[in-house]
Amino acid sequence: MSQELRSPVPPADRPIGLLAGWGRFPILFAEKARAMGLAVVCVGIRGEADPILRSLTTKFHWAGVARMGRMIRCFKAAGVREIVMAGKIHKQIMYHPWRWLRLLPDWRTIRFWHRRWLKDNKDDSLLLDMIAEYASEGMMFRSALDFCPELLVQPGVLTRRQPTLEEQADIVFGWRLAKEMGRLDVGQGVAVKERAVIAVEAIEGTDRMILRAGELCRSGSFTVVKVAKPQQDMRFDVPTVGPSTLRSMHEARARVLAVEAGKTIIIDEAETLAEANRLGILIAAFHDPEAELKRLAA
Repeated sequence: MSQELRSPVPPADRPIGLLAGWGRFPILFAEKARAMGLAVVCVGIRGEADPILRSLTTKFHWAGVARMGRMIRCFKAAGVREIVMAGKIHKQIMYHPWRWLRLLPDWRTIRFWHRRWLKDNKDDSLLLDMIAEYASEGMMFRSALDFCPELLVQPGVLTRRQPTLEEQADIVFGWRLAKEMGRLDVGQGVAVKERAVIAVEAIEGTDRMILRAGELCRSGSFTVVKVAKPQQDMRFDVPTVGPSTLRSMHEARARVLAVEAGKTIIIDEAETLAEANRLGILIAAFHDPEAELKRLAA
């Protein structure tokens, strides 16, 4: 989706909003925004966001994942006009027994779900409708990467070890499959070995997909490929890997992680690559792996 070009820095008298989920990405964004001298109003999703965000932002509020009305009120009261989303929301809670009692949705969320009752709940469909709900209140979402583009990984083999011919074939094979899964908005990652699919990422997320692949492929040494969707909207659900990905790969005995250059975040990149080298896990980033691996072999 094309986005209107904007200055990465909002007006000095207007804070930027942060809708924060799980993981390090919201923390990295808050630290960068503070270093830029920006006021940040954060709404942390209860049970997902890290409490440390309270000390990194100008104003901080907790909200349940089904309390959209509260989120909007918190941002509006602070004069927020532009918001970034950062961090994962674990969607599994949508399918717990007695979910409405667990989530306790507010009236705005109930109305939101009622209006989209017959729509699908794929990530893009759900999040684009949520963005439209905020837009009806005069608030627009931006990509967090407008503020910290340095988090996007550059192309190349990032660790010491080069991929074997077998691994190169699995990267190319897995890449095509992962792109198709992304096009269908199923997930962004696959695990493959010997040009066979071991596991496909869906609602469980990358880490649990990797662990499931390890249970199904007891010999290990498989390849994980994680890419952006062909229709990737960089305002949300940007592919992200980091230390937790490595822990899952090590436990599952995976050997290779291939990601999309320029569209994937590596959290704490220097530390992640050092740990990958220690564990003997290869990490590589590509724009077009088939062409780039041919050049590597030449």
